[in-house]
Amino acid sequence: MYGSFSPINGDTFILEIEGVDAKIFEAYLQEFYKQKPDELKILIIDNAEFHSTKNISVPENIILVNIPPYNPELNPTEKIWHYIKSRFKNHVFENMKNLKNWLYEDVVQNLTPETIMSITNNNFYRNAFFSAFQY
Repeated sequence: MYGSFSPINGDTFILEIEGVDAKIFEAYLQEFYKQKPDELKILIIDNAEFHSTKNISVPENIILVNIPPYNPELNPTEKIWHYIKSRFKNHVFENMKNLKNWLYEDVVQNLTPETIMSITNNNFYRNAFFSAFQY
């Protein structure tokens, strides 16, 4: 599961893609581009090997910003993954289909913009955004 979550307005984009490599990341970026294609998207990425932008096409409305190594707390999306993972405690699933159903129906669909903003809130990012853009 790949996802992007806005600490500014709580927008969410989630896409399930099998695998983790640069070409799959590129496919994610192409799909992310299609959600509000006229909107500039600033995507915080870590130094995972599959986030490498060598030999991939990044849509013109997406800006990728690398965070320093070993600083996942700077990535709003990591906070959402932590929130989702904390919901797995003490759950047992018979199969992958049941896990995916639970994940989407009980967790992902309940991620309201208010929840997203409360989890990803980072005054540094909010202040930088509002000082640079009229919103």
